[in-house]
Amino acid sequence: MTVAVTPRTWPSGHLFDLAGAARGQIEGLLDLAVEMREARAARRHASMLEAEIVALAFFEASTRTRISFELAGRALGATVVDLDVAGSSVAKGESLVDTLRTLERMGTTTLVLRHQEPGAPQLAARATGMRIVNAGDGAHAHPTQALSDALTLREAIGPLDGRVVAIVGDVVHSRVARSNIHCLTGLGARVRVGGPPEWVAGFDGWPAVEVTTTLEATLRGADAVMALRAQLERGAELPEDRLAWRLDSDRMRLAAPGAPILHPGPTNEGVELTAELASAPGSLIGRQVANGVPIRMAVLARLAGMA
Repeated sequence: MTVAVTPRTWPSGHLFDLAGAARGQIEGLLDLAVEMREARAARRHASMLEAEIVALAFFEASTRTRISFELAGRALGATVVDLDVAGSSVAKGESLVDTLRTLERMGTTTLVLRHQEPGAPQLAARATGMRIVNAGDGAHAHPTQALSDALTLREAIGPLDGRVVAIVGDVVHSRVARSNIHCLTGLGARVRVGGPPEWVAGFDGWPAVEVTTTLEATLRGADAVMALRAQLERGAELPEDRLAWRLDSDRMRLAAPGAPILHPGPTNEGVELTAELASAPGSLIGRQVANGVPIRMAVLARLAGMA
């Protein structure tokens, strides 16, 4: 009998995206995150990464992702450095590559990078010898958020094989949506994306993805529903019929009984969903945030080859 062995490192040594990731690799990270959550509660693994320096370089605003990476690194004993981009030499015209090489020369071993340009993490990997974790690059990818969402869903509704997950809103401009599509379909789910035509354009050819342009068709029978905000900072425009896509408790009745609601945050209550729905018993939004720390602990440990 062949026993599957989860590798102790991510194949490339970096985490750019989940496109092409094997199911076992994704599930291995989710299982490790559960272990890390328990270890954090018991104050275990507090010295696992004591020899590591983790630098956070966020060239775009962030609350949840940045803080959860900081907490994750500290929980594993790493030295965590948070680059103040506005107060750094970037403000003097220093290039991205020069800034990252400076961090490497100071001993940084893992770089957590958020940048407005798609492909910035790959550039960082080519230019330096640090391990790179993509914390969001333009509208391209946000793998650790997708992993947090997948863990949250798996714990709420069980295995995702054959489950229908509806993603409602501005999919075109959403890096979270793209990474979730790769992650969820990699775990056996079927993804249904819905929104005004300009918000779902270009997804017809994606494997295991169904595109819908009415809210009823998007929600009908879905096992879970994820709302997305309009990415105004990336050029999205609010359509005239945006209220037709706002989720509320009545509209959620179109989904399967007990279907939970998710949102990667930040939420614009009253726009993509009502405040009542965001705080309803079926809301997993708080659990998504809480799962962000153990997921990022798992990623940092796995990339370092320590778990």
